[in-house]
Amino acid sequence: MNIDIWSDIRCPFCYIGKKNLEKALKSFPQKDEVKVTWHSFQLDPTLTTQPEISAVEHFSRTKQVSPSDAAAMFENLNKTGEAAGITFNLKDQKVANSYRAHLLLQLAGSKGRANDAEEALFRAQLCDGKNIDDEQTLLEIGTELGFAQDEIKNALQSDELAAAISRDQLLAQQMNVRGVPFFVINDKYGVSGAQPVEVFSEVLEKSWQEFSAGDKGLHILHEGESCDTDGNCD
Repeated sequence: MNIDIWSDIRCPFCYIGKKNLEKALKSFPQKDEVKVTWHSFQLDPTLTTQPEISAVEHFSRTKQVSPSDAAAMFENLNKTGEAAGITFNLKDQKVANSYRAHLLLQLAGSKGRANDAEEALFRAQLCDGKNIDDEQTLLEIGTELGFAQDEIKNALQSDELAAAISRDQLLAQQMNVRGVPFFVINDKYGVSGAQPVEVFSEVLEKSWQEFSAGDKGLHILHEGESCDTDGNCD
């Protein structure tokens, strides 16, 4: 059974969705028969990396809300993350374009390490306050994943991996995906947003029951909190 996931490393709901899906899979009897494939999705490809700017200040300016309101939103998200077992530190996250981090993710995917790369990159951006557009940061993360430094540097300049990102984005456009995380199970069922564990468990069971039927078509079963291409997060 296949699960395809579109996400952006800068999206806190994508990290929450990852954790909740993993909890559902842990108790799913057929978990060893499930293949998870991660796909790149940039919420804001035009974002200029500005690590010197406060994340609260940047959010306040771009969303035209007061700094106090922005800080309160971040704190609410921190609490949502705690419920999923994540210690967010969103006020200290770096304002960084995620494109080069997606190149590292594509490299990891080609080596069967995409899930580990997603975890490391989410943690770097959303918890540890690291700059995911910084080459040294990506070298450190890639090295921890077991890749050679030359391999990582080549990946960050790879036309082939850049094309893979474009293909992922195009697939998302064809499915009219405007917000992430977005999960597709067996090319049939779509789940939008960071759903709770019980929802993922329900979808896994339903999909498994129909696994051998070979049905086609995409049906959105649930919609939940997510970030969209306009930079808005629920």
